[in-house]
Amino acid sequence: MATNTVEERVGGRSVGLTLVAGAIAAVVLSPLVWLLAGAFEARDSLSLLVADTTVEVFVNSVALAAGVTGASIVIGVPLAFLTVRTDLPAKRLFTVLLAMPLVVPSYIGAFAFVSAFGPRGRLQGILAPLGVESLPSIYGFGGTVLVLTLYTYPYVFITTRAALKTVDTSLIDAARTLQHDGWETFRRVTFPQIRPAIGAGSLLVALYALSDFGTPQIMRYDVFTRVIFSAQKYDLDLAVLLSLQLVVVTLVILAIESRVRGGGVQSDHPGRRASSLRLGRLKVPAVLACLAVPTLALAVPLGILGLWLVNTGRTTSSLAFQPEYVLNSVGLSFAAALVAAVCALPIALVAARQRGLVPAALERSAYVGYAIPGLVIGLALVFFGAHYGGEFYRQGVILLPLLVFAYVVRFLPQAVGSTRTSFEQVSSTLEEAARTLGEPPSRAFRRVTLPLVAPGVLGGAALVFLTTMKELPATLLLRPAGFDTLVTHLWSAEQQGYYGQAAIPALVLLLVSALSLLVMVRLEGYDVE
Repeated sequence: MATNTVEERVGGRSVGLTLVAGAIAAVVLSPLVWLLAGAFEARDSLSLLVADTTVEVFVNSVALAAGVTGASIVIGVPLAFLTVRTDLPAKRLFTVLLAMPLVVPSYIGAFAFVSAFGPRGRLQGILAPLGVESLPSIYGFGGTVLVLTLYTYPYVFITTRAALKTVDTSLIDAARTLQHDGWETFRRVTFPQIRPAIGAGSLLVALYALSDFGTPQIMRYDVFTRVIFSAQKYDLDLAVLLSLQLVVVTLVILAIESRVRGGGVQSDHPGRRASSLRLGRLKVPAVLACLAVPTLALAVPLGILGLWLVNTGRTTSSLAFQPEYVLNSVGLSFAAALVAAVCALPIALVAARQRGLVPAALERSAYVGYAIPGLVIGLALVFFGAHYGGEFYRQGVILLPLLVFAYVVRFLPQAVGSTRTSFEQVSSTLEEAARTLGEPPSRAFRRVTLPLVAPGVLGGAALVFLTTMKELPATLLLRPAGFDTLVTHLWSAEQQGYYGQAAIPALVLLLVSALSLLVMVRLEGYDVE
């Protein structure tokens, strides 16, 4: 009888937990519903989607995502191979250096590259006495691809490197005994094993390139995000339709990645150690290649920010740095992290403890927001607020709650992933044992399971906090008038040309980004050997 009572309680709690997780998933998906509702209302403007300018924006966006992804593969895969499979000296140092560009938000990199290589930039000033009157333009497609590649290739580098460390080298040795040269061995043996990892890293790069707003805006290259941000000021219908088009392109990329990821070659002897390939005369060029990429990605922004800090140039009192910007950023990020951690608990618990289509669907739904650009989520909430918020929206009362909601939708997967991993490491038998001793289910969970998963929950919340500090487009769209954060202050200073007053918030954001990388390394146990 006692056993039946426990089973009934477990079954009842399971249904209740699934309903709670389902309700959270439905709320997370609601911005897509509002976006679809906006597109339905804007059906009279559908002809705009086939206008020449819209087609041009579509082509530009696809070309940018393809260009950045291709360039990231070209850079990331060879560098990963050099740091894992060869006798490159100082591998640990190079591994850290090559991953470090992730610390720099791409819009800060774009600021720095325009300041260094743009018209009347630092480099032009140095070369002018030598008779160089102008430099090739940094603006447009080339400059946007360059900047985004420098700050996104580490996604491919890190995932490829992890795969190379688990490659079955006995197959490589067998290929060599069959007289295959190095390229043939890589193409026929190594590449099929690391292809899923390259696909996973490429997906992150493509989604980032497609969703990034700051870099195309600074580089003056018309893509979906830049045009949507401009259109929402004068034609909300067009902005909604373009956002929906961007979501469709994003889903197509996810589908393509899903096909590429499947079919990878698995081995029965993963991670077998093998002797490193000798670089010989190629050692010096390999070292220079490993130095050149992070030097360009890190030295340019750090150098420019340092110059801005010591030589502020023209200033204005309206853009003077205020400590409240830090407090506003911290407050919003803390609220987003707290809400995300609480919302992640039921979804992660269902995903970790239950099997079947429903738990899988609930977990996937939490990840939808991560695949949708922040600008689109922000615009969907603007549409919701404008149509249903009434005076509360017009007076700005609900803007901050909407902004925190946008952050939660965008970054909830970071909390879910970390929390689910913790739940999977804690056996449910511990909680069941407490129940057999008479503890109610809620108290058993609170006293037994929750303390054991707390580190994972806090780790996920920390990632949400640090990522939220850097988020730009949703913050620009939803912040109340007069409410500035580090990101919005930095953006205002750059857009008005007061670069010196952008130095302090930019350096604070770099510090925050470095902390987020440390958290990621700690949570993932990333091995730099």
